[in-house]
Amino acid sequence: MDPEASVLLHCAPCRGLRQSQVRVELSPRYNRCKEPELESRIASLWTDRVSQQPWLFNGAKFRLHSATLRMHRERGREGGGEGERRRGGEGQIDEGKKVEEVFKGWVEGGAGEGVSESMRQGEGEREGRREGHREREQDREGGGETEEDEKEGAVLTLCLGLTCYRDFLGTNWSEGARGLRARGQAQYGDPLALLAQPLGVGGVVITGDGGVVFLRRSQRVGEAAGLIDIPGGHPEPTVVVPGVGEDSVTLEQLSEEGVLKELFSSILNEIRDEVNIPLQYLSEPLLLGIALNHTSAGRPSAEFFIRCTLSSEKVKELYWQGGPEAHESTNIIIINREEVLQLDESSPLWPELCPSAKGAVLLYRLVQPDKEG
Repeated sequence: MDPEASVLLHCAPCRGLRQSQVRVELSPRYNRCKEPELESRIASLWTDRVSQQPWLFNGAKFRLHSATLRMHRERGREGGGEGERRRGGEGQIDEGKKVEEVFKGWVEGGAGEGVSESMRQGEGEREGRREGHREREQDREGGGETEEDEKEGAVLTLCLGLTCYRDFLGTNWSEGARGLRARGQAQYGDPLALLAQPLGVGGVVITGDGGVVFLRRSQRVGEAAGLIDIPGGHPEPTVVVPGVGEDSVTLEQLSEEGVLKELFSSILNEIRDEVNIPLQYLSEPLLLGIALNHTSAGRPSAEFFIRCTLSSEKVKELYWQGGPEAHESTNIIIINREEVLQLDESSPLWPELCPSAKGAVLLYRLVQPDKEG
């Protein structure tokens, strides 16, 4: 396992999720825990950083607390008879009844360690299923989940709070990140409690002739300078509430529907701005899952799959014409899809990939939304 990246949660059973299959839950419970001593240190680190890089600004970001994927599957035997027994041997399922499997994503342990198969093993599989049935019944009583949701086969819920770039530099990206994880576990029972955990986005873009778009990062960017990445960035809270300053955004001002729309549209905008591909040539994004960057204490990123109707040569031509964020990269690299599916730690290209690109490749290999058959 690569120590720089891992998969927190993947959508392989459903070959990726559309926007209609994702829910956002906003709450101050999902914000970072604050302590006076830590806040003072974050402010000091930010002042020092801005003095060295005066072009930096403190943008608001969404903080990922956790993610829950609920799978609805038809089970039972055709033609009647005894229903299929649940894995674990508890109870029986009647023919044709829908069963909900619940997979939750948290970060467990240190670098390179994620939740195996997106399941928090400590809670136990059977308890996870019981919880899923309870929550499903509550949703029905409250009018939350619809029959259409069940037909779609899967629903992912992202629990989000608010954070900012300054807090990211002072926690996840600081030299004391490991100590903050230990303190969070000891004081709050949560190793992420004191970390910013801003949610990023990345896009696996497939050209019309089967190429995957990568970019060589500039030497002037703050992270992974000179390494190979995929197009990406962050969904922006200020886009959801236009006219509100970066330091003034509150959860009360945000709508969950607006945040969800920004999550899916932000990756398309990043591709447009970084690669210079007009939006009309890009498909609806499919969410592959969530990857973790362990060089920044397990920072999460939602990785998407996007089809581009243009050829590789046309995409290169547009890139060299320059887009609004052309300064973030110095070159475009397009690799055949089959070669990308073979990328792993033994590949010569792997050490040149930044952690976010490694996480996206891992998810693309797992989910393969464009696999035939």
